[in-house]
Amino acid sequence: MFTLARHELYRLFLSPLAWLILALSQLILAYLFLTHIDYFMQIQGKISAIPGAPGVTELIALPLFNNAATILLLLTPLITMRLIAEERRNDSFPLLLSAPLSVTQIVLGKYLGTLAFFLILIGLITCMPLALSVGATLDLMAIGSAIFGLFLLVASFTAIGLFLSALTKQPTIAAISTFSLLFLSWIIDWTGNTGESTLFSWLSLLSHFQPILQGDLHTKDIAYYGINVGFFLTLTIRCINTQRLS
Repeated sequence: MFTLARHELYRLFLSPLAWLILALSQLILAYLFLTHIDYFMQIQGKISAIPGAPGVTELIALPLFNNAATILLLLTPLITMRLIAEERRNDSFPLLLSAPLSVTQIVLGKYLGTLAFFLILIGLITCMPLALSVGATLDLMAIGSAIFGLFLLVASFTAIGLFLSALTKQPTIAAISTFSLLFLSWIIDWTGNTGESTLFSWLSLLSHFQPILQGDLHTKDIAYYGINVGFFLTLTIRCINTQRLS
């Protein structure tokens, strides 16, 4: 399983798309990061005399992780679309199934390899706010909570993308389907925020991310992401088992 995960990560870095996503995400987030710094410099004199005013962590670091969640929502389908769909399109999937691995090990191997790529991406994103520690005092606990929340969010994104990639032979269709389902989480969150239905708010991936981003770690939010990942990985395993038997 771990050998397959390493192979998946290695294959990702052989793809120009992975390097493009790394570069593009860093470019966009670096621009937003500098924008937040510029805004903080403009209002620093006004808020310095206010007791309990937000500091560098609240005005620069946390908004960066919030922006990163949106960027990853857009970029995750481009990575996950090829996980299984490309194997089936290239007729190499039967060869993968014939390996001395169970379907569960194959799914977990592909999942962990892809998740490792996103962990590298999160690490690069984290370097930006940590660079501020040279000249400012950061709330490392708040930043750690934001990193953890972003990891949980990406873990769910990856599990959803892996499942939808297992349903088709066309990576493009898998990407569009993944983006549509992830974007639906935004729509459900908007509906839930109107107060009309707490069920829609509970189903939203991002509504569970916001409290963690603010440093409010609740068991229900962590459990939600764990259930979400387990649910879609189980669906993927059952889907592949069904395809193999047929």
